[in-house]
Amino acid sequence: MNTPVILREVGLRDGLQSIQRTVSTERKLEWIRDAHAAGQREIEVGSFVPPRLLPQLADTAELVAFARTLPGLTTSVLVPNLRGAERAIESGADLMLLPLSASHAHSLANLRKTPDEVVQEIGRIRAARDASGSRCLIEVGFSTAFGCTLQGRVDPDEVLRLLQAVLDAGVDRVGLADTVGYADPRMVSELFERALRVAGERLACAHFHDTRGLGIANVMAAWELGITRFDACLAGIGGCPHAPGASGNVATEDLAYLFASMGVPTGQDFDQLIALRAKVAQWLEGETLHGSLWRAGLPRTMREPQRETETA
Repeated sequence: MNTPVILREVGLRDGLQSIQRTVSTERKLEWIRDAHAAGQREIEVGSFVPPRLLPQLADTAELVAFARTLPGLTTSVLVPNLRGAERAIESGADLMLLPLSASHAHSLANLRKTPDEVVQEIGRIRAARDASGSRCLIEVGFSTAFGCTLQGRVDPDEVLRLLQAVLDAGVDRVGLADTVGYADPRMVSELFERALRVAGERLACAHFHDTRGLGIANVMAAWELGITRFDACLAGIGGCPHAPGASGNVATEDLAYLFASMGVPTGQDFDQLIALRAKVAQWLEGETLHGSLWRAGLPRTMREPQRETETA
């Protein structure tokens, strides 16, 4: 219970890539600054994809440069291929996240490669990272690990086969993602339990969407198996282009409350998180936001001990 949980904020990438409008670099820098002040210590600031595909993320290198000036902050970026990985290395990012779809259909639609072709690319990325002398960590996120809107069922044995393949390719970390909100707690428990037997401590992240209201329940299922690092989006923004109408990741502020209510530290300051959420809501006026804590606030049972400590 005392083991800290890390919440990696992915709103600046996973969230903004799903929104048509482009948030200015100045506001993104303010977002990163305020998130760090609120206690967040890992932020996925963007993605090194061609600007013509995602102009919303064209300023990722500038965001990495700023994030690296903040003490104790791990700066993550998503990269889709070797060229993106080379740019991540050049930028000095601490970690590059490589997406690998367990669904064959989703992989072709998203990356125009089969899953095994992506594994081969990951091997080339590992070689390029090592040749450069970079210390940038390589993490593979398994998209659609629990099901796919294009393919339907994804065989858990296929997920585990690909998991072993990327471990053999030399990646530092892996994570499982419910990209389109198909998972339930039983599925999460069963797949994570099997994956832990394959990857051990290198299984270091869980990524859940709250598409059908099970995001936090799925987080609990993974946490009870020992997973202590989760992706989350402020205000629950984001989604997947292959899951029309789906909501985004579990809301950062709701996950922070979940763990705080159980006495599990995350390092988050709720007042500053909610203040940042209000800013993001203004910047994204008209967009659908999600989450519950911002409406109800913290219960008095959490506020009162803090006031007693301050009075003492």
